[in-house]
Amino acid sequence: MVPRPLRNRYLGQRHGESEANVAGIVLSDPAEGVPRWGLTPAGRAQIEAAIGVAAELLGSSPSEVVVVSSDFKRTRETAELSVTLLGAGPARLDEALRERFFGAHEGLGNERYESVWARDREEPTHTEEGVESAHATALRTASLIERLEGEASGQTYLLVSHGDALQLLQTAFLGESPATHRERPHWPPAEVRLLGGPGSL
Repeated sequence: MVPRPLRNRYLGQRHGESEANVAGIVLSDPAEGVPRWGLTPAGRAQIEAAIGVAAELLGSSPSEVVVVSSDFKRTRETAELSVTLLGAGPARLDEALRERFFGAHEGLGNERYESVWARDREEPTHTEEGVESAHATALRTASLIERLEGEASGQTYLLVSHGDALQLLQTAFLGESPATHRERPHWPPAEVRLLGGPGSL
């Protein structure tokens, strides 16, 4: 799903701790997530620490990194703080990086994720209870890479998104089935991770 060879470098960053994380609920509906449910003070501190740790990954000219973010409030605020810390230009918002939609699980306890992930392992195209399939989420996020590859060459992009969206985008970079996304290391809040491109493994 991700074109090869890549002309640009791509890093992913998960949003910092959000109010929804503290509330322990699934928050994936854009109607709720775009205007509300931003970062906590702890989430902001996580981002500051993560950007410091990621300096080596980001290269010698962090101000030249292009930040592209989901338009959910928690990711927008993460991107805005990351941009400030990097001295980079304003973040671009892109719906392709939105949270995976969890359908009937919306607003319920975040233990609901486990049942969805269990079905993902069996059938990554499942849409039970109105859930956006793992396969569809991987395609959606990977479509952004295709567009960015058509825009530039030699650029470093920092993609600010959500846990499932990033785990699934990672499978696309690795050429793996979306069914394996929970076999990848968990993506902690605010962490910056290299996804792929020149200089990556």
